[in-house]
Amino acid sequence: MTFTDPPSSPALAVGASAGPPADRPSLSLPPLIALSLGYFLVMLDVTVVNTAVPSVQDSLDAGPSDLQWIVDGYSAFFAGLLLVGGGLGDRFGHRTLFLSGLAAFAAASVVCALAPSAGVLIGARLAQGAGAALLVPASFALLQAAYPDRAQRARAVGYWGLVSAVAFGAGPAVGGLLVAGLDWRAVFWVNLPVAAVAVLLTLRHVPAPGRTDRTDRPGRMDPAGLLLGVLGLLGVTGALNEAGSTGWTSSGVLTMFAGGAVCLGAFVAVELRLERNASVRPESRRPLLPMLLFREERLMATNLIGLLLSFGYYGLLFVATLYFQQERELGPLSAGFALLPSVCMGFLAAPLASRLTARSGPYTPMAGALLLGSIGFLGWLAADPHTPYAVLLFALMATGLATPLTVVAATVAVMEASPAEKAGTASAVFNMSRQMGSAMGVALFGTLVGTTDGMIAGLHTSAVIAAVAFLAASSLAVAIGRRADAPRAG
Repeated sequence: MTFTDPPSSPALAVGASAGPPADRPSLSLPPLIALSLGYFLVMLDVTVVNTAVPSVQDSLDAGPSDLQWIVDGYSAFFAGLLLVGGGLGDRFGHRTLFLSGLAAFAAASVVCALAPSAGVLIGARLAQGAGAALLVPASFALLQAAYPDRAQRARAVGYWGLVSAVAFGAGPAVGGLLVAGLDWRAVFWVNLPVAAVAVLLTLRHVPAPGRTDRTDRPGRMDPAGLLLGVLGLLGVTGALNEAGSTGWTSSGVLTMFAGGAVCLGAFVAVELRLERNASVRPESRRPLLPMLLFREERLMATNLIGLLLSFGYYGLLFVATLYFQQERELGPLSAGFALLPSVCMGFLAAPLASRLTARSGPYTPMAGALLLGSIGFLGWLAADPHTPYAVLLFALMATGLATPLTVVAATVAVMEASPAEKAGTASAVFNMSRQMGSAMGVALFGTLVGTTDGMIAGLHTSAVIAAVAFLAASSLAVAIGRRADAPRAG
């Protein structure tokens, strides 16, 4: 099965010249579907739980802190282990890691669906995050290998990015449908058939890795970096989660903040030392995170943009879900459909991002989209318990359009800036940045809703913070775009 873009859809690659439509290589669909399904599952589960939160609370007698861990622990663990997934794939083959990640994710979903208590559900959500961390960077690297032609690969990345954006945005609506039609456990059972189809398509249509799919593998893994990275991210996220119920100055919150910061600082020190040692003795331990990736300013800037993007959008999406359910007293299904305009924007964003990125490179579309999103967040300042829904549509549509536009453009920027032999790791770093942003946004904004003067005040404060985050990311995209264009202009 193949798919050829219509004549009006240009290649996504920066600077790629679109030849006549007849000259374009057709795009084989089965590998793209297989890899996109895995990515769809991972991104769907970031937000699908949002509309199920009240039902989970009633069913499992979960407290506010439990609920934030159920939503946020997945993203935090996913982010903490992404570097392991990227490194393992670069060393041992991405197809094996992709299939292993799908299996782990499906098994954890079963435990989530059967969870008898909030503690078990939190643990299973962490296990889901571990499975996601294996399959996402592998998916990106396999996508590059499956489409060696630059124009093919660029179009594939566009559709792959669309799947991610739609999955993120569709989560609340899908969750609402499942909770209303069945119960909250269905949001986890639905993962199983999707995972099964992804496995079958991968086995049939995604080639087994040959030697070219593996880098040379001297050196050993970095357990110290793994432990410090995970503890650092969990410490910071855990402090943000707990602040809502115990207070920002409580000893537990301050201890977790300090512990997380110390672990992250030690992680950087360990990685730098291992990189120096590996340059002298290749057989020594390799750093979990190659610091050379941070010497490429385009990668650094794009990772920071990804963090700010997810921090603002997915943090506010969590609060918006609570607003519709708790303040407007909508059921899970109605709340999910209230957020649906954000999802619909993803279908417009993918072809639009393809066209804009082909014409101007990834940074100009990123800057414009993020500026639009920043303005859109300010639309939430009109929200109160009785605001007409039509007034909120601009905020939903503007941010829903801006986010997938940015994701697609940023994915292209990462692909172009990363060394081919580090594709899995570069993808892992970018996705880690996004998941860190999502985890911190949900934790911080959820805390603000609980500690400020009510839901509306917390929503307004969160909207302003999200707008500032998007504006900062837009400014960064402008700056790095000018620097990237300077050599071409010269």
